[in-house]
Amino acid sequence: MDEKEKLSLVIDHWIEHNESHMAEYRKWAQKAEELGLGAVKTEIEDAVEKLAQCNDSLQKALKGL
Repeated sequence: MDEKEKLSLVIDHWIEHNESHMAEYRKWAQKAEELGLGAVKTEIEDAVEKLAQCNDSLQKALKGL
């Protein structure tokens, strides 16, 4: 496997890893809301959005390969 193929696999792994984290963050954002912690929920949702933006950039990088 050459370095370009390896990079492609690594980026794909990062995307999947981020998606897993985003699902967990969403679950905890919901729990924060249930606890009456709206501001905490908002911050967690902000983190989810930033990870989604990160994945968008990683997808673009992957397509560039």
